[in-house]
Amino acid sequence: MTTTATPSYGTATALTITLASLATSAGLTVGRQSTVADNTSDLGIDAIVQAQITVGTTPTANTWIELWAFGTADGTVYGGAAGASDAGLTPTDKSTMRLLEVIPVPVTTSNVAYISGSHSIQNAFGGTMPRKWGVFVTHNTGVNLNATGGNHTVKYTAVKYASA
Repeated sequence: MTTTATPSYGTATALTITLASLATSAGLTVGRQSTVADNTSDLGIDAIVQAQITVGTTPTANTWIELWAFGTADGTVYGGAAGASDAGLTPTDKSTMRLLEVIPVPVTTSNVAYISGSHSIQNAFGGTMPRKWGVFVTHNTGVNLNATGGNHTVKYTAVKYASA
């Protein structure tokens, strides 16, 4: 008897991250981190992450928004000196995090929602899911992000195997 493993996608789940009015960071060194997703309870083989981030009023053209992932092997010490909760973050070293995407902001149009691609957390960490992981957002648009919390989302979908 042959067993076939196929991917099984969970429900899209929001990561808590307060991006409303997030201040610009000229050097892309200051931003906001999410709460962490706990893969010790999700038991996913992967998680697919996607963000919607809305710029504020009259951003500077040709700037960008960065979306990073951070993780932990032991469940307590996170890359970039991140923590487990939604909070402001100035990473000690972004090279200990994984860059998911640089989202270009090419124009000065106010309140545009930029949607990232879909990113594999497993791939970001070299093929293995961290025990716990989260995201970090920073931007250099020259203005605060849009002030309405509902105009920003970071969601993930856990991926597991189902056998048939």
